[in-house]
Amino acid sequence: MVRFRREGVRLDQAVAEALSVSRAKAQAWIQAGRVRVGDRVVLKPAYRLKGEEVAVEPVEEVPMVLPEDLPIPILYEDEDVLALNKPPGLLTHPAPGVYSGTVVNLLLARYYGPVEKGPPELVRPGIVHRLDKDTSGVLVVAKHGGVLEGLARAFRDRLVMKRYLAITEGHPREGVLIAPIGRHPRERHKMHVGGLAARYAETEFQVLATAGPYALVEARPHTGRTHQIRVHLKYLGAPILGDELYGRRSPHIGRQALHAYELRIPHPRTGRILEFLAPVPQDMAAAWEALGGRWPEEVVREGYTGAQ
Repeated sequence: MVRFRREGVRLDQAVAEALSVSRAKAQAWIQAGRVRVGDRVVLKPAYRLKGEEVAVEPVEEVPMVLPEDLPIPILYEDEDVLALNKPPGLLTHPAPGVYSGTVVNLLLARYYGPVEKGPPELVRPGIVHRLDKDTSGVLVVAKHGGVLEGLARAFRDRLVMKRYLAITEGHPREGVLIAPIGRHPRERHKMHVGGLAARYAETEFQVLATAGPYALVEARPHTGRTHQIRVHLKYLGAPILGDELYGRRSPHIGRQALHAYELRIPHPRTGRILEFLAPVPQDMAAAWEALGGRWPEEVVREGYTGAQ
């Protein structure tokens, strides 16, 4: 409830100014009986105030997640499954205050149509896994509800092989790391090895190449905890280059140098193994070269034209 006093102005003008809304919206609230002047409901927007207290009960508006046909590169598509090469800077699904420019907006535009019910943060049609906003690479989604559970089951039952590439500050220990991850006890926006309500987390690491104190690392997460690779690499003393949350900013790249390079998954309807590969994007390729790194022959770069 918002309360204020005005004198000598129209009721709709006063409501619009007091609540920073349009005159049309203020008129709609008045005509819906949501505005009281003194001890009575006034339904006439043109009513001229005489210094009475005005009480407004505004309509709480839930933002909608609208369809948007975004230019996201497609790696593979059939009648059931879509594999995208998600660019950095793009959210997988809506978050508080961000309801456009996400992968979900694309799915709504192409396959699902508008979703009007429920909190917008929970509008996630087709989504079975996610990548952090500034992590690029392979993202697999369901094109319709009939295969959504099959894809989700493959992730739950660990039938999916995921391979990431990261540039790290420091050389992490190779092999399998088992270190539970939970919420950081003080900085709640961060995750932490051994944090609050920690859950089993397992990642396999291999160093593919080094450049002085830096390393090009392959990471294979065997579980799917929030920020898992980033947290495990920090724990190993080799945070990801440019990761401001778990490391530090870098002049070589404007995000964490982490890329979902390859993903293999059984098709939810046929069982056939699908394999997707997203070449390393230009910003990571340029960062690795700037550090003096050389690329292993088997690593494919996207449009890369630098020296070998």
